[in-house]
Amino acid sequence: MQWFLSLGPVLQALLVSLLMYLMTALGAITVFFSRKEGGNLLILLTGAAAGIMIAASFFSLLLPAMEYSGPLPSFVTVTLGFLLGGAFLVLSDLALSRSKLRFFGTGDRKCALLYLAVTLHNIPEGMAVGVAFAQCAGAALASAGGAGGTGVLSALLLGIGIAVQNFPEGMCVAFPLRAKGMSPFKSFLFSQGSGAVEIPACVIGAALAAFITGLMPWALSFSAGAMIAVVCSELIPECFEKSKTLSSLGVILGFCIMMLLDIALG
Repeated sequence: MQWFLSLGPVLQALLVSLLMYLMTALGAITVFFSRKEGGNLLILLTGAAAGIMIAASFFSLLLPAMEYSGPLPSFVTVTLGFLLGGAFLVLSDLALSRSKLRFFGTGDRKCALLYLAVTLHNIPEGMAVGVAFAQCAGAALASAGGAGGTGVLSALLLGIGIAVQNFPEGMCVAFPLRAKGMSPFKSFLFSQGSGAVEIPACVIGAALAAFITGLMPWALSFSAGAMIAVVCSELIPECFEKSKTLSSLGVILGFCIMMLLDIALG
């Protein structure tokens, strides 16, 4: 631990971001144990993905966004950011529906929207961890270097908390992609890729903390709006059309899992 404390904030953020990415990849690996023919399991898991994304939108994105101060009241910033995120996904859906571009071999815009929404939400989460490490370093310097340990530990716990949450999030991208016809290998590749963006986001957050902090409530709430939009427009209609019972159970289980992780790990 002393070795970790001796590192600079950018390097600390980089190491923690690698852990966060690894947990996303581990969650994505579980897609290799599924079979596309196992329809009921994929319906349940797609519903769980929807529940995970709904819970993450509130507990991981909107609530933290409310804690940031700025020139506008926090509820105004969060509301506007949420609306912009939702509008962005709706416009992206319209653009993709008129485009003949294929999404990595599936030709399905739903896969593209899901991947875009989850990837977007990982960017501000990674930045938040990087900012936390930079602020700890600043506080340590302000107190003549003697009070940085507790702050770094809090930032480290934040990163570990997000890392644990990334395990079900890796699943929540991989299984819907698999259900839409992607091979397990491709589903894994794109799912782990959605978590890889946290690595540069963490480093940028630590290096540019003073500038990034002002953008955080907008980025977090924007991502929440995008995630809710894709859940409502794609995931829920898709799985509920096949089985309302299994889908409802999946949504409830996914929401509960993510809610427990978010509350327990802060």
